[in-house]
Amino acid sequence: MMSRLFDLSGKVAIVTGSTKGIGKAIAAALADQGAKVVVSSRDKDRVAETAKELAEGGREVLGIPCNVGRKEEMQNLVDATRQAWGQIDIVIGNAAINPHYGPSMEIPDEIFAKVMATNIQSNLWLAQMVGDEMKARRDGAIIYISSIGGLRGSDVIGTYGISKAADIQLARNLATELGPDNIRVNCIAPGLVKTDFARALWEDPAYAEPRIASTPLRRLGEPNDIAGAAVYLASAAGRWITGQTIVIDGGATVIV
Repeated sequence: MMSRLFDLSGKVAIVTGSTKGIGKAIAAALADQGAKVVVSSRDKDRVAETAKELAEGGREVLGIPCNVGRKEEMQNLVDATRQAWGQIDIVIGNAAINPHYGPSMEIPDEIFAKVMATNIQSNLWLAQMVGDEMKARRDGAIIYISSIGGLRGSDVIGTYGISKAADIQLARNLATELGPDNIRVNCIAPGLVKTDFARALWEDPAYAEPRIASTPLRRLGEPNDIAGAAVYLASAAGRWITGQTIVIDGGATVIV
């Protein structure tokens, strides 16, 4: 039945960086479709608050703090999820950082390395930690939240863009490796979404106003604009999609 294409009942999902913005919207959407969802971020108080808020809406949610840049914390996130719910069916790699707003030519070495470790290495860790389990079950969905910053050049968020382009390629590589075991790996590449993370961009009229004017839908994105695609890729509706990147940007990238 068409109504069951998006049903996630019985599935367990981890969403990194899910206490606000796009990650929180995705966590809520997965839970609304019946999944048991783990919300996570570095801020343990925010994790507890978010889990409580989503649970009060009738969702089945667990909060586990995790700094994705620390492998031992990522492993704890995976292990604690299994301990609580027995398995992991869906992982959403959403957590990311962008501590440098400015030219790539001026970024300090340590900041560049930190961006790459957090935005790319952590997503590979996540796949490695759940891969064997998904292979044994011959089922699983891995989704990375990339960005249109990984598809176009920038003189202010270039290093972030490099990391997001790498996430797109990581999804292609893992889709190739894991596809024979029926594990799907895809990316979502949002345009400029009004989140705290992107506040430096959308609160800057010199940047945001031309972007809105050149976007066919004439507005910036909202977190909920991204959540539906995550449900689609995680559910039976997306069961023959892998290695792909879905761009959700109001049409911004169709304009040359």
